[in-house]
Amino acid sequence: MSRKNLNIGLFGFGCVGLGLYEVLQKTPGLKSDIKRICVKDKDKKRAVGKDLITFDKNDILEDDNINVVVELIDDANAAFEIVSAALKKGKAVVSANKKMIAEHFTELLQLQKEYNVPLLYEAACCASMPIIRNLEEYYDNDLLESIEGIVNGSTNYILTKTFEENLSYDEALKQAQEKGFAESNPILDTGGFDAKYKLLILLAHSFGYVAKPKDIFNIGIDNIGEIELKYAREKNLKIKLVAQAYKDENGTISAFVLPKFVSADDRLYNVDDVFNGVITKTSFADTHFFVGRGAGSLPTASAVLSDISALSYDYRYEYKKIYREENVTLTNNAVLNVLLRHKKADGDALKHYFDKVEESYSNNDSGYITGTISLSGLIAINAGNTGDRSFILINKADKQALHTEKAFALAN
Repeated sequence: MSRKNLNIGLFGFGCVGLGLYEVLQKTPGLKSDIKRICVKDKDKKRAVGKDLITFDKNDILEDDNINVVVELIDDANAAFEIVSAALKKGKAVVSANKKMIAEHFTELLQLQKEYNVPLLYEAACCASMPIIRNLEEYYDNDLLESIEGIVNGSTNYILTKTFEENLSYDEALKQAQEKGFAESNPILDTGGFDAKYKLLILLAHSFGYVAKPKDIFNIGIDNIGEIELKYAREKNLKIKLVAQAYKDENGTISAFVLPKFVSADDRLYNVDDVFNGVITKTSFADTHFFVGRGAGSLPTASAVLSDISALSYDYRYEYKKIYREENVTLTNNAVLNVLLRHKKADGDALKHYFDKVEESYSNNDSGYITGTISLSGLIAINAGNTGDRSFILINKADKQALHTEKAFALAN
């Protein structure tokens, strides 16, 4: 099959945009060239000639010679305007904006279908790691049971520095910001929202379920305190921010983002620094493990480059799992084994949310409870959380739903 010549209009020229420009110079066989670059800041010096730069989006959107739009900007709302306009113009699109894709998945799906143009977004999930295309192609025939992993490089970097170098959370965060792994306002990463947006995309390609951000419970790493760190070190565990989803035999899906204690026999244990790692489990092939860099200009640019290469062969996502319209539902009745850290005064009241309490500890100020609780119970406890509670998953979620009266009351 011969390759198409691609004329690219690029939106955004930050670290990933520059990385893409650099890797394209090293892959002449791709037959792809950046024709225009649209940016906002008129005063910033660029590493390319002025003839490539424009400040008017229409210089790209209205140019019939540009057949591919690559969107690499931070603003999710502006990104959706650009991407939707490009699709309506019949231009193929590559995007790395996970927030935009997660919030507008249904609309973007419809636009691709209506205007018969592809939208690819491998870089939106795990940077250099090719997880989406594998979920689309390889796992179409094998029955996928679960997917879990570290999908946010910034939080993984912070947690790695906290455990390996005994840095405080604030010191590790500052270092991540200085290296460009975390934004000046890092809550998108540290609050678990970035991981949630990625999980929403992975859900669609794993199980054909299109969720909305409000449907998925997420807890980040910003409330982790000394008690949890001490617990982990005493038991030779690490803490990782893990996104996971699994499907039971009834077609019911449980999906959430939580910090998790991982032991040395867990494949995610050695996924450190800015690396991402994802474990898939299927009915026939058992488990597969993907690992790769989850942050940085060149790793992310490599995923964008892969999508551009795929477009040169007219590749597009088929969304077969979505279009099968299987009766798939999302539930909050998953059984979790967790550690809950709390203020000392709240301990007795919080125990009532647990189906089973295994361990309880308190000092002068705070304490923790370990035990079994439903996801709906965790959501109830977290409502109105002012930072004095944290939740760490101790082990993998149980596939069985709670059938106790307590679980039923919490879910309703």
